[in-house]
Formats: sequence, structure tokens, C-alpha cells
Amino acid sequence: MAQPVSATAHDTLAQKSRDDSIVSGGRLVAKALKAEGVDTIFTLCGGHIIDIYDGCIDEGIRIVDVRHEQTAAHAADGYARQTGKLGCVVTTAGPGCTNAVTGVATAFRSESPILHIGGQSSLTQHKQGSLQDLPHVDMMTPITKFASGVFSTERVADMVSMAARECFNGAYGPSYLEIPRDILDAEVQLTKATVPAVGKYRASTKSIGDPADIERLADLLVAAERPAVLFGQQVMSSGSLDAAANFARALDIPVYANGGARGMMPNDDPHHFDRTRSDAFKRADVILIVGTPFDFRMGYGKRLSNDATLVQIDQSYATVGKNRDVDLGIAGDPGAILTAVAAAASGRMDKGKSQLRQQWMRDLRAIEATKLEKLMPLFTSDRNPIHPYRLAWEINNFLRDDTIYIGDGGDVVTISAQAVRPRAPGQWMDPGALGSLGVGTGFAMAAKLAHPEKEVVCLYGDGSFGMTCFDMETAQRFGAPYLAVVGNNSAMNQIRYGQIAKYGPNRGDIGNKLGDVDMSMFGKMIGGYGEDVREADQILPAMERAREAIAKTGKCAVVNVWIDPNEYAPGTKAQTMYK
Repeated sequence: MAQPVSATAHDTLAQKSRDDSIVSGGRLVAKALKAEGVDTIFTLCGGHIIDIYDGCIDEGIRIVDVRHEQTAAHAADGYARQTGKLGCVVTTAGPGCTNAVTGVATAFRSESPILHIGGQSSLTQHKQGSLQDLPHVDMMTPITKFASGVFSTERVADMVSMAARECFNGAYGPSYLEIPRDILDAEVQLTKATVPAVGKYRASTKSIGDPADIERLADLLVAAERPAVLFGQQVMSSGSLDAAANFARALDIPVYANGGARGMMPNDDPHHFDRTRSDAFKRADVILIVGTPFDFRMGYGKRLSNDATLVQIDQSYATVGKNRDVDLGIAGDPGAILTAVAAAASGRMDKGKSQLRQQWMRDLRAIEATKLEKLMPLFTSDRNPIHPYRLAWEINNFLRDDTIYIGDGGDVVTISAQAVRPRAPGQWMDPGALGSLGVGTGFAMAAKLAHPEKEVVCLYGDGSFGMTCFDMETAQRFGAPYLAVVGNNSAMNQIRYGQIAKYGPNRGDIGNKLGDVDMSMFGKMIGGYGEDVREADQILPAMERAREAIAKTGKCAVVNVWIDPNEYAPGTKAQTMYK
């Protein structure tokens, strides 16, 4: 009787018998991803896409399989933000694709370069009602920079490269590629497949726009007495953080940051400001907006003084001057432009102008100190239920120099922005302009996988935690444990405030109240650490115990903090997100 062959032996035999001159569509996908620098894909298995896994094994690409495709898409987004490389999510057809839509849309509004590869039924079953058949390309087109099907195995690698290239065309963003199962499974001679050579099909993206505009901007900034600059997400994603910081220091300009640019300068840097943006924008004579649009977060540009000279730099030509007239617009790479402007302005600042700049920054620093002093009673409040500002303050005190902070929620995260100060570039992540809840788990897992040497802390609202928390087990399974802090007020509180204000307390709790759930039990359920906190002075000790547990066990931890449901962020009270 023949002896059974072990799984390892089967793998060895299969590897030996494989003819490397013959490749499947799935292996071509993996070869193309490897050429794009992709080292990790985030996925949930499905019969339409398994040949891609086979190819990824051959190419040494890590396969991280999650419990929900939304998490996979958010993780691909988070991985792109943390590494600066192309993120990749692979989903099966039908619900696999639709479950990933929120994550892809989040990347679209956040200008994050991810490639979504989706499965589809065989071309031979087109329009026959096959399993999980949907018009994926049609659905994904409005929320991607590029969306297409692949109709030939020979073109698989070429189409992957084409889709990836579009992710970095102008402002970054996602692409979608649908590959039918028979295209993936079919085998072709490698010599007959179109496989673009690494480094042979890319143009430089480091454009500075019109050189005359560089000189004009340098002139404006040299002449300014009260300039101010806001750096946005593009400064982070384009790898321009150092160039932006050097620019601000060279020209003595106060710096404000949003999105991924937060943390780009040390908190004690004399050019770093974060509580006086509205004050600066009211008084500045030159305002420079770099890598962030005039969207709802900036009142569509209406919060900027009409008396100031307004300059906008963006990777996308379409974004410059959108919603608000500008005096000068430059489309190009933020870092290249800022470096060129700094060089053009070098040595041109006279002593008198420099003294005016220093006084301008001293004035702003004094206002910052006054605003912080007003907030301190909230940051240090011992009230019970715990004030959400106290939770945010304790988290800020808890962060180490290497901690990546992630905010996932509505009001609780908006409040955290008042207190939490990341210690280094790339150590702040938030939902971005789409305002998606549920990003935290994928972001945290991706951040830890990208930077295993760093600590990762995610602050959730209890509503957002419930959306994707089961993939904490996935993070744990792949050796990426992190600390989840849940600000628990048993409600979708940002919406709750608006309802109460609009309809009164009798109707204000409809559709937004959640059950009183001790989320710390979830940490214990997955074999990690969990602790429940009801007293303000126990927040920091609980997080320190959680940190120790993660270091000791290599598993995740959940600290559930009960916060006052009747306290709200100033922006929530003003309902600025709707104005």
C-alpha cells in the first residue's frame, strides 16, 4: 500500500514539477505586485482569487487574511500611509468587493495609493447569473482613479502595472482591477505575457510647476510680515515632511498641520503651532495651503481672510482654486516646490523683516498659551462620569516617542485632536475627509506590521469599535498586537448632539443610543488583556498595565473607559461639519 504523502512533501513535489516558463494569471499578478514594491496583501479568501495567493507564495509576498473586507481595505490604506508604498487589497467577487467599498472610498477621499484587485466569474459565464457576479468596475469607477477589467491572461501583469501607475498620477488615490477567474487560472508562456520591466515605465513626479511661479512665491514670502502655512496629508504621502519642515525653518513661518502631516515637527519647535490656526488665518498677510483641499474641514476656504494673499500648492491641478479663489496656485510635488522656493528665497530676508516674523510668532505663542490654560481644567477634570477631554489628555501623557496614534470615531476623536500630540512624523492617523468609522482596526494592524518596533495605540469610540473589532484577533494572529482604548459613552454621540439640538431631548436619543457594553471583555475573549475604567485617575495606570501585558504576551489589549455622554467637542456643538 502506498504511504500517504505529507503536505510538506506535496508542496516540495509541486515546486519541483512547476515549469517556470509557464505562468498562471495569478502568478502574473504576484510578479507585477512584487515589481511595484508590494510586500503584503490584505485579503479575505474566496474561490475567485486563490490563484493570486499561489503566486504570492512564490514571490514572497505576505498574505494577511482578515475577517471582513472593510478591514482589509482600511489596512491596505493604512499600510500605504505608513510605508509610502502602494497598498494592496485583494477581494473575491460580489460581497467581497462591496464589503471593501468603504475602505476604498476612504482611501479615495484621503488620497491614499491602494490597488484593489477583485475577482469575477469566468468570462465564459458572462451575464449568465454566476455566483457573486456584479458589475464591479461600474461600481468602483466613481471612487477610484482607474477601474478596469482584465480580459487576457497575457495582459494581467501589464494591467496591474497600469492600475498601480494611476495610483500615483497627480494626487494619489486608489485603483480597481477586476480579473475573471478563468483569466487568473489560465496558464501562458511567460515569454508571451506582457510583464513591464522594473524601473522602465515610470516618469518623475517631482514637478515644481512653472519656475516663474516659484520665483513669485519666493517674492511673496520674503515680503510678508505675518505669513502662515498649513501642511496637509499630501505632505506626508509624497514623502515631503523633511522638505516642508526645512522650508518653514528657513523662512521663519509658523506651521499648522492636519491629517498625516501632524507630528511633522517636534512639539517644542518654535515654528510648530496647533491651537491658533484660526487666529493666524485671520491676521496673516500671506497664507500658504499645501496638500489639503478647501473642503468642509476648512469651511470651503471661507475661514481664510479675504485680506490675505492666498497661495495653494497641490498635487492635483483640479484641486487648486476649487471652492475658493487663490492669488497663486502651483500644481506639483509639495517637497520639490517647497525646496525650490526656499532656495529662491535664501539670503533675501532683511533684519527688519526677520524681527517682524519673530514678533508674529511670539504673538501666536502667547495666544496658544492662553488657549491651553483655558483647556487645562477640562484636561485635568476628576469628574465622574469621566470627561472625554481628560481621557484625551491621559492618552497624550501615555504616548512614547515611538507611539503611532490612531483615532477612530466621531466626537471622541475630534476631542482627542485638542490634546494628543504625536511625537514624530507619521505617528498620527485618522479617518480623513470621508469621516469613516471602523478604520482603526485595519490602520492599527497595518501600522504595526509596517513598523513592528513601534507601539500602536488606537482610540475608538464604542460605536466604531463595534464595527471592526473582531479583526483585532487578526492583528494578534499575525504578530501585530496593539492597544485599543475605547471612549465608551454608549452612543453615536456626534450625531446625538445634533439631534438633541434640532429636535429636543425627547427625540434626541432615537437611532443613536447603544447598549452599555464593557468592551474590555473583548480583549480577554481573544486571549489578550482587558480592563474597565470608571475613575479618571485610573486611566493612565490601566493603560500602563495594558502596555506591560502586550509586551509580555504579544497579544492585544482593550481598555474600556466610561466617559460622559453629555460632553461634546466644540466643532460638534457648532455642527461645523455641515456648514
